[in-house]
Amino acid sequence: MITTDSATFRAALPQGGRLLGLDVGTKTIGTAACDAGWSFASPALLIRRTKFTKDKAALAALIAERQTVGLVVGLPLNLDGSDSPRTQSTRAFARNLDDLGQPILLWDERWSTVAVERVLIEQDMSRAKRAEAVDKMAAAHILQAAIDALVNS
Repeated sequence: MITTDSATFRAALPQGGRLLGLDVGTKTIGTAACDAGWSFASPALLIRRTKFTKDKAALAALIAERQTVGLVVGLPLNLDGSDSPRTQSTRAFARNLDDLGQPILLWDERWSTVAVERVLIEQDMSRAKRAEAVDKMAAAHILQAAIDALVNS
């Protein structure tokens, strides 16, 4: 099941459980995980993209390792809320993960990277270190926003 509706996603997870957040880029996939009680999200692995089968295998291993029950995938919409080529690519990526057996929530990520970049700049992190951290941090930002909405729905 793939949805953009948090209530539908929440209904698919009646017992809660750990979730995995994904920030899907062209070169990397930032990942984040949350606790089973949906209190907080934290950055996890950065997966360097290669062939989709290898990327999917790495995600499947992370799902098994973290014992996750659902995926939250950042959806890169245009500022006006419309789809872009990256949005379409992310939707296709999610469809290709559907056979992993995890409910998938596509979550609006329009401001996640900007917010994370600002925090990292305020922490005086170098450009090189920011480039390494931003995708994982963006995944955590996306996942935190989603779990906040899930808890309050």
